Amino acid sequence: MKTTDPVDAARLELMLTELRLPAIKLLWSRFADQADKEGWPAARFLAALSEHEIAERDRRRIERHLVDARLPVGKTLESFDFDTVPMVGKAQVMALAAGDSWLEKGANLILFGPPGTGKSHLSAALGLALVENGWRVLFTRTTDLVQKLQIARRDLALAAAIDKLDKYHLLILDDIAYISKDQAETSVLFELISARYERRSMLITANQPFGDWNRIFPDPAMTLAAIDRLVHHSTILEMNVESYRRRTALEQKRGRGRPAAHATPKSTS
Repeated sequence: MKTTDPVDAARLELMLTELRLPAIKLLWSRFADQADKEGWPAARFLAALSEHEIAERDRRRIERHLVDARLPVGKTLESFDFDTVPMVGKAQVMALAAGDSWLEKGANLILFGPPGTGKSHLSAALGLALVENGWRVLFTRTTDLVQKLQIARRDLALAAAIDKLDKYHLLILDDIAYISKDQAETSVLFELISARYERRSMLITANQPFGDWNRIFPDPAMTLAAIDRLVHHSTILEMNVESYRRRTALEQKRGRGRPAAHATPKSTS
């Protein structure tokens, strides 16, 4: 069996550090021993090391992108209860999770439904799956992003701030209906929508159907223009079911032995 000269081994590890090849640095000695024992050709030895380096780089990149995505913790497609939202097909959602059928085209995804029906869970779960499939994603409450864009406008840097968001293949804007009907807020949101139109994708969750979006945008023409840009290349999922949170609370109260009549929540507008 061949042995590696200690001086050569030390030089090699220094060079691998300089070349930023940590996986190869960690594995080369073990693979070299295996290659010597089994008589691997040099090409096979190098290919095996390279495959592990590539896999490790992919893992680290996904980890960085997951941190950058700011996704809510614990929201996965595996934990989403598709049975409670029968109008949303699991097969369709799994196809969307691959990303290539719509993110490459700059298409959009819009989730409609009343509060508590799982829109945020589903959007975050899709975001997680997309990051794991190699896409860049940012999850944010619409109000938070709008406030940041307003600050950028005040500092005469709105265009640069919007351009910076181009690194994300998908922006997930949660709860678009909660921004105030204010010209400053809605104008920066409209500029974002216009800037990403047919180039970069957006996933938007909304409690209100398009017919009520005049409560979001103060100007009718802006409302129509925003809807037109979002819908032109989009998939729309309607999740008009009973609130999951209300249903869960009711079941928990029943499980503690309280009569159903006493556990029925008051109707909300």
